[in-house]
Amino acid sequence: MEFADAVHARHSYRGFLPKAVDKNTLKGVFELANWAPSNCNVQPWHVHVASGEACNRLREKMKAAAVENPNGNSDFPWQGKFTGPYRERQICSALGLWEYQGVTREDREKRAWSWMRNFEFFDAPHVAFIFVTDEFPETIRLAADVGMYAQTLMLSLANAGIGSCPQTSISCFPDLVREELGIESQFKLLMGLSFGYIDQSNAANNFRTERAALEDTTVFHS
Repeated sequence: MEFADAVHARHSYRGFLPKAVDKNTLKGVFELANWAPSNCNVQPWHVHVASGEACNRLREKMKAAAVENPNGNSDFPWQGKFTGPYRERQICSALGLWEYQGVTREDREKRAWSWMRNFEFFDAPHVAFIFVTDEFPETIRLAADVGMYAQTLMLSLANAGIGSCPQTSISCFPDLVREELGIESQFKLLMGLSFGYIDQSNAANNFRTERAALEDTTVFHS
């Protein structure tokens, strides 16, 4: 793909086919993502990719954990709330997705179903978990590095014709992921990413979000 095409092809897809991505393609995608920039080239991300039975076990265990304790025990607990235009964008995004999923604001049962789809990885055959170690004091700077890595990874996936969905929701159960994948406790789970071939028949995949006007986010000085 041309770069602009890959950028526009990347969306948060929420419905995937069961077809697995072959190992050579996976390796190529993640090797390309490793070229992401980072502060002083420290490359602080540690990525664990679950496929096949490993992915399915995590899916079932995470669904059960989300039912038992919806708030989880995140390594990086969410604090505060969105306000102003950020809150408006959040609400518009949620309502827009629900519309494509056939969910109404009043239907609490269907809303719960929509939320649980996160922990089903939207039926994706692969899920990546991105960790950082607890040896770094400046977590917010690491988050910037991981954000650049995650975007590079999603563009690399899009370039290979593979859809993805970045998820903070599945970082709510880090102990479960560490135990299931044999990861040591000093690795802290920052985010997850479900990915695979896109299910074009899933209406949720037709949902598109808008972007703020350039003048609302960017100021040019001369």
